[in-house]
Amino acid sequence: MAAEQTYEGSCLCRRVRYSVKGPLGRMDNCYCTDCRKSNAAAFATYIEVPWSSLTFLSGQDNLTTHAAESGTRRSFCRTCGSIVTCWVEVDKSVIELTAATLDTPVALRPRSHIFVRSKVSWFDIQDGAPQYPTTENK
Repeated sequence: MAAEQTYEGSCLCRRVRYSVKGPLGRMDNCYCTDCRKSNAAAFATYIEVPWSSLTFLSGQDNLTTHAAESGTRRSFCRTCGSIVTCWVEVDKSVIELTAATLDTPVALRPRSHIFVRSKVSWFDIQDGAPQYPTTENK
């Protein structure tokens, strides 16, 4: 049996550090208004992982959580502002990690683009991955 992979990540100032054991879930690019505005970018890329596989190595007390009007919660470092996690209360089994905070290289690629109905006009999606107006299930 192969050993479980461990992935590590951190915020920009490295005060908040985390690890994830086991396989990573799906990776998607999200274009919803909340993700765009909170990340100050055309989209945000998240990777789903089970809550139970996430361990904070340091700085968990340096995280602040913002609940958007949509109900989505994002935790970010109070010092540097990096968004580290994102989740919704209705599904307590998974949490999303901001893919760019991973320090361990991953072979994953975004499998889809979600909430493209909210995409900015100046960015063109050109990778051929499926695009959904909201989530993949709607």
